[in-house]
Amino acid sequence: MHFSLLVFACVLCGSTLALNNGLMRTPPMGWLAWERFRCDIDCQNDPKNCISENLFMDMADRLSEDGWRELGYVYINIDDCWSSMERDENGRLQPDPKRFPGGIHKLARYMHDRGLKLGIYGDMGTHTCGGYPGTTLDKIQIDAQTFADWEVDMFKFDGCYSNATEQEQGYPLMSKALNATGRPIGYSCSWPAYVGGLPPKVNYTQLGEICNLWRNYDDIQDSWDSVLNIIDWFFDNQDALQPAAGPGRWNDPDMLIIGDFGLSLDQSRSQMALWSIMAAPLFMSNDLRTISSGAQSILQNKIAIGINQDAMGMAGRRILKEKSGIEVFWRPLSNNASALVFFSRRTDMPYRYTSSLRQLNFTTGSYKIIDVFTGKMASLKDSTDFVVSVNPSGVVMWYVSAPASVFCDKCCCVL
Repeated sequence: MHFSLLVFACVLCGSTLALNNGLMRTPPMGWLAWERFRCDIDCQNDPKNCISENLFMDMADRLSEDGWRELGYVYINIDDCWSSMERDENGRLQPDPKRFPGGIHKLARYMHDRGLKLGIYGDMGTHTCGGYPGTTLDKIQIDAQTFADWEVDMFKFDGCYSNATEQEQGYPLMSKALNATGRPIGYSCSWPAYVGGLPPKVNYTQLGEICNLWRNYDDIQDSWDSVLNIIDWFFDNQDALQPAAGPGRWNDPDMLIIGDFGLSLDQSRSQMALWSIMAAPLFMSNDLRTISSGAQSILQNKIAIGINQDAMGMAGRRILKEKSGIEVFWRPLSNNASALVFFSRRTDMPYRYTSSLRQLNFTTGSYKIIDVFTGKMASLKDSTDFVVSVNPSGVVMWYVSAPASVFCDKCCCVL
């Protein structure tokens, strides 16, 4: 199936290198504060929702007690607005003493005691996007060592208040500095998002050698329009972006907003399905203390997570755009399997889409189909027509097991 795509990917497997820290061989999963809680620092009037150690401890309790950790959601990531407005007497970053009285090291230990990992945020400019102290080029080594001393497990490096020259120097320098600490720290770079996200301004081969993941595009907002805009940009540019992803190096279309206020359940399934097709990091930004059962069931869907976390690590592609408003996406998976997503851009009513696996370029044979969101199973010959009913702005997602395999010689891909 899709032989030409796989041959192209086979070539890439032998030529593209990943950051040599051994981390994030599958897309990282966890929880991130920013989209849901932003820069709320008013702990006097909003103690449950302000950016404080209590918020992150609450979310850690939920990840460890409500079944998230066992599914792979292990990172708790602090974003902007955590620090004091001044560095300490030794020139080190320090947390706001009122909102993080125990310090970041104690918070990291809280995570580790629960089988979780702590991520933290910085910015290479003079200030962070929220106006807090940045990590200029002369501060990179001391800040990297500070994060290691605090036993932080992931670092996101933003790019506000910096210029292109500083970014070109700073992102590789931070990679070297983090590795030099001797502590395994996953490294998220925002560099591509500041220079348009696409070659030739972005060198994805270089990024894969210095970063574990990178933000390519605009910040997500809590709306379907925002999700759709991100989907459009990533798949309209899939020829440049899809080959960049692989074990230890991931495109990051930004957070999952499932469980917030802007998406219906169908739209939530669509985000989960298409982020899984993209092999995207799965960082939720929601309130796990009050999340609905419907949103939780989507985010905890084991088959969707399994597709996202596939060990081969090859991102998927959009393979069809129909005049009917149905789009079809495909991702190759380990064990000669694949994932299919039928996505509707319609806004009127469920659409009955007819096709066959043969029309979708699957090879001859009988396939086992699992519907990811209903759990229904069926056998389907490549030549047999099928009909899927896709809700407006919704998806039907299939896990497809294939009966036979043809191997690319000396290659990481299975056809």
